[in-house]
Amino acid sequence: MKPSTPKGTRDFSPAEMARRNYIFDTVKAVFRTHGFAQIETPAMENSETLMGKYGEEGDRLIFKILNSGDYLKDVTDLPSFASRPSSLVPLISEKALRYDLTVPFARYVVQHRNDLTFPFKRFQIQPVWRADRPQKGRYREFYQCDVDVIGSDSLLNEVELVQIIDSVFGKLNIPVTLKLNNRKLLAAIAQEVGAPDAFVDITVALDKLDKIGEEKVVEELKQRGISDASIEKLLPLIRFQGDTQQKLAFLATFLGENELGQKGIAEVQTVISTAQPLISPNTVIELDLTLARGLNYYTGAIFEVKSNLPNTLTSTICGGGRYDDLTGIFGLPNVSGVGISFGADRIYDVMLEAGLFPSSAQEGTKVLFVHFGEKEAQYCLPLVKQLREAGIATELYPDDAKLKKQFGHADSLGIPFVAMVGDSEMAENVIGLKDMRSGEQVRVTVKELVERLS
Repeated sequence: MKPSTPKGTRDFSPAEMARRNYIFDTVKAVFRTHGFAQIETPAMENSETLMGKYGEEGDRLIFKILNSGDYLKDVTDLPSFASRPSSLVPLISEKALRYDLTVPFARYVVQHRNDLTFPFKRFQIQPVWRADRPQKGRYREFYQCDVDVIGSDSLLNEVELVQIIDSVFGKLNIPVTLKLNNRKLLAAIAQEVGAPDAFVDITVALDKLDKIGEEKVVEELKQRGISDASIEKLLPLIRFQGDTQQKLAFLATFLGENELGQKGIAEVQTVISTAQPLISPNTVIELDLTLARGLNYYTGAIFEVKSNLPNTLTSTICGGGRYDDLTGIFGLPNVSGVGISFGADRIYDVMLEAGLFPSSAQEGTKVLFVHFGEKEAQYCLPLVKQLREAGIATELYPDDAKLKKQFGHADSLGIPFVAMVGDSEMAENVIGLKDMRSGEQVRVTVKELVERLS
């Protein structure tokens, strides 16, 4: 059988990993300058930790893990599950792969609350898994770079996240649009159109407007049991076009004296007006009245970021929001948090398509020592050690081979310099150095070699 990876997963070559690490290093550096500390959680969680936290659609995308050993031992009447296979899952699977990093983080906070100082600022860079349909920019295994602050309900935290978004994408040279909404506004809209109990159904449908268009959204709303009267009231909102201030003015009229809606408007205005002077022109902030992000645990601000680069991936490359009581489901109520997640894989695709990776992000070994035999190889070993101690990525060709093969090895790997040591170089205590790009050859001391390559 021909070996392959599961659909929606990928191998990464050394060159790809160098570029991915450039993203991870950039993100980590920004997180750390804002005072966030790194944690990690297990790849798998108990099923009850994850299920019911992401809405109906999210729950379907969670990868379940079969119990070890005789996983059918608790199943007494297997044929009866044929008509309702989902009811079999709790009997044969007690664990699942994490769907995101936010819910495991909430579990972590509750489990370790006596060891934490609040507000607690953490970041986490790990893979997550979703049983989604693989397509361009959408994978079943992918990395998230999460940053959250929990234990504070101040809107200054939202402002800081906007600054982090601006800083990360500024350093990666990706101009972006940051779409902002507030779940309080969405809940108030559901109240105003006469369907408060269908809040989740309305937000899930509205969130698809960019992907499927008005007609399909209306169709889905009807399928979810939303009345024609409520849909008719929603249409002006769906169709409204204007800048952020015009949208806020429209909302103020649309929601009238709705207390929850007015609070949502005030929060949006505060975040935008406070953050705007603190960010660069690289980041455009706009209010998106249909943005919902589809996750049940959001309660306040919602963020979604898309690249403004032409001819690149148009899907979301960063998103998040405010959750006022996510820890409550684990026994620690009334602890508010807010966070965002950078999609490293989608960011990678955008940067690759736009040619944004600097050459320094793709460099591996800087110099390869080639030799004529065992004696010269032994002579090179302490020289290689000196260069490595100076922070220069250095290799010694390990085998006894013709120089042409050794040079070909350097060329195929894109190593920019080759160092040669023969009898004359050993006698004069120098090293022959060839620049593989220009063809220039010089003889240098070890000290000069370090200075040239540093």
